[in-house]
Amino acid sequence: MSAPVPGTPSLLRAINDRAALRVLLERGPLTRPEIGTLTGLSKPTASQLLFRLQEAGLVVLDGVRHGLPGRTAELYRINPAAAYAAALDVTATRVEARVADLSGAVVGEHTLVTGPRPRGTLIDRLRAALAGANPPAPPRRVVIGVQAALDPATGRLGYATARDMPGWHIDDLEPALTEGLGVPVSVENNVNLVALAEQAHGSARGTPDFVLLWADEGIGAAIVLGGRLHRGATGGAGEVGYMPAPGAPTARETGQYADHGYQALTGGAAVLRVLRSHGVPGADLRQAVSHAAAAAAGPATVSPTTVGPAMVGPATVGPATVGAEVAVVALREVAARLAVGLAAITSVVDPGLIVLTGGVVLAGGETLRGLIEEELHALTIARPRVRLSAVRGNPVLAGALDLALATVQDEIFDSTGPRR
Repeated sequence: MSAPVPGTPSLLRAINDRAALRVLLERGPLTRPEIGTLTGLSKPTASQLLFRLQEAGLVVLDGVRHGLPGRTAELYRINPAAAYAAALDVTATRVEARVADLSGAVVGEHTLVTGPRPRGTLIDRLRAALAGANPPAPPRRVVIGVQAALDPATGRLGYATARDMPGWHIDDLEPALTEGLGVPVSVENNVNLVALAEQAHGSARGTPDFVLLWADEGIGAAIVLGGRLHRGATGGAGEVGYMPAPGAPTARETGQYADHGYQALTGGAAVLRVLRSHGVPGADLRQAVSHAAAAAAGPATVSPTTVGPAMVGPATVGPATVGAEVAVVALREVAARLAVGLAAITSVVDPGLIVLTGGVVLAGGETLRGLIEEELHALTIARPRVRLSAVRGNPVLAGALDLALATVQDEIFDSTGPRR
């Protein structure tokens, strides 16, 4: 057995620097004695460390603390302007951008409306969205959330057609975007990013094994095992919209990217058809689900709503009210459809928790959540907890910014280490 290699002074300094920066990030502003106590460093070592980090521009003074025994104590904090990170959420009609400083504070946001037929090149659109957020300095990392998955073996985007993601189907996608934007770029599936946000800030905190289901116009999932996101061999882990489902056409009948499987059973169009077959009114998917949930939750009925020509369903559905019993029956049918896919996932993955999010389940609230949990537990031996998302705002941007910021912080905190 070889003897352990002793740490060199420069390596030990790097370890101490990183520990101090992490403490300042999580607990600051702090005095020098507080930094020493929290890191286990002596006063002289803490003083040398702070001088070194100030010289590197990573730590700045933040005033003084009065009222303590002895002389006035200076406060130190992370220099938020030392670096920036950015996130983009790309959909078929818009690009949302968000920029944060090194401390995690958001310093800029922008929404670029592109429409279904975007103008200019892909790089032009992404650059314009970033510029609109007006970052104080170029970001060190950009994470982009997309409604697709990057295949790590090929470097190309999969699980989406060129019509879904115009301009994105190119070789070596991440290097091409990095060159075009002039900043390191990572591309990640949008539902995976929602799961990361839920893990950090929402209902999945402290849960190492969970599945997140996104139910909206489209259906998708993310899988976290042992606290780590599972992407799969082709990046497509969680692309459950393509999963065969009872009573739904398969890819053999429709083609790979047509409406089939779990998407055909539980996607937005299918849910809307179910609700309208029970007479539930609503101008769109979310409104219809919300009406059904409100009616199911109490004795009051949904106020009359005129069904417009854009609605899909029986032509006989018109101005209507829905009673609680009918609303529960309608929502239970939706819940049963969603539970079929969740049961298959549960049987394979055995998660401790399922987090529900997306327009359908959030509009349905606790009423729909409870029905989904009931239907799922009737189908499986394992009985995972089922919870609604607790992340507010745009969860894709939240997850993307968390990922970008963690990368930037690691790079910055490692930059004080020994040079090779």
